Amino acid sequence: MSHLVLLDNEAVQALGTPDHPKHRRVLSHLQVVAQRTRRGEAVRVEVPTTVRVEAGWDRSAPTWALANRLRIADAVLDGTHADVAAGIRDEVAVSVTDAHLGAAMRSTPRERVTVITSDPGDMRAVAGTKSVTVVTI
Repeated sequence: MSHLVLLDNEAVQALGTPDHPKHRRVLSHLQVVAQRTRRGEAVRVEVPTTVRVEAGWDRSAPTWALANRLRIADAVLDGTHADVAAGIRDEVAVSVTDAHLGAAMRSTPRERVTVITSDPGDMRAVAGTKSVTVVTI
C-alpha cells in the first residue's frame, strides 16, 4: 500500500527550528515514517511549495540542513494543482497554502494520505471526500 505524508506550515516551521515547542513531535512522526520506509512500505513525504515559501524553508540556507537531509519532496503547484486549489479556495475559503495542501491530498493516486498539521479542522475541510488521517501537532 502506498502512503503520502504531507506537512503543513507549522510542521515545517517546527522542523526547521530546534527550539520550536513542536520540533520533537514533528521529528518523532518523521522517524515513524522512516521506520516504515525501511520495512519496505512505500511512504513518500512531501511539502507543498507554497507551504515551504510561507514557512521560509529555503533549501539553500544552512539553517535548513536538517530538514534537507530528511528526503522531503516538493509538491509543486503546477497548472492542474492550481486549478484544484482554486476550487478548494472558493469552496472552503482557506489560505492559498491550505488550498494547495488540499489539492495535494485530493490529487494523489496513493491509497493512504496523512497530514501533519496544527490546524486539523482546515485540513479535514480541504480534503473534501478524500479519506485522510490528520495528525495534530
